[in-house]
Amino acid sequence: MEQIKLGRTGLEASVMGLGCGGHSRLGQATGRTRAESTALVRKALDIGINFIDTAEAYGTEEIVGEGIKGQSRDNLILSTKKSMQQNQELITAADLTEGLEASLRRLQTDYVDVYHLHAVRADHYGYVRDELVPALEKLRTQGKVRFFGITEMFGADPQHEMLQRAVEDDCWDVMMVGFNLLNQSARERIFPKTMAKDIGILIMFAVRRALHSRENFRLTIRSLHSQGLALPNRYSYRDIEELLLKKGGAESIQDAAYRFCRYEPGVHVTLSGTGSPEHLEANRQSLLRPPLREEAVEALQHIFAGIDSVSGN
Repeated sequence: MEQIKLGRTGLEASVMGLGCGGHSRLGQATGRTRAESTALVRKALDIGINFIDTAEAYGTEEIVGEGIKGQSRDNLILSTKKSMQQNQELITAADLTEGLEASLRRLQTDYVDVYHLHAVRADHYGYVRDELVPALEKLRTQGKVRFFGITEMFGADPQHEMLQRAVEDDCWDVMMVGFNLLNQSARERIFPKTMAKDIGILIMFAVRRALHSRENFRLTIRSLHSQGLALPNRYSYRDIEELLLKKGGAESIQDAAYRFCRYEPGVHVTLSGTGSPEHLEANRQSLLRPPLREEAVEALQHIFAGIDSVSGN
């Protein structure tokens, strides 16, 4: 698995990260046993994936902890997250500290490489920066957190309102950004400033329901057309499929979607979630393939230009 420097963190991360949330949650949401999910984490490590992303809210930290047991931390990057609300109220600095301690116990480790404030809303950002970042600083001083991350609520904030505020501050080492071929708005709104500041970028939503199958993709394109989006007068879903699979050189819609994100300037790690070893390997192969052909990439940028109302979920 190819590795890339995760921005100013200096960490050498695999270009594919194992996402332990999403619709699968390592298979726990789709009927897999705990042993099967643990084995999936170990398989990811065996095939060269060294970036593992989980969260308090996913319910998979214990599985990750079991999966990494006995592994050297020298080349393993652990990323986890603290939810912003408890009992429908914003967390306090004390809640954040307690949350990290609980995550460390579940992960069976004494530090995490990247600790994110999870799914931050735009109207909560000021509080997060002023009240919670100082708590993160204390945790870093204690050696329990190496780098600070922040993630957006892409489904509810496909215009990146929160991250457009966050990127103006200098406290964030890593950001988790929603980006895919349907909604490429981060290219202009987020990535220029993250590249200038050398912030590590993790991509989520590269493949969600809309890009999971040809049928879902067709339904999504039809929906965009009905809204007057995606250049409906010039490109049908058949035209776009041909662009991806023939002109682009992709093997499937999912393959195209992963490769489109993988080679976007400013992107470091593209997250992929699954509960299947076979699917994990297929996704790895996609992220190892070369970029889509330039002609196809340029056309996709043109077709979906200006769309910022969908997440693909």
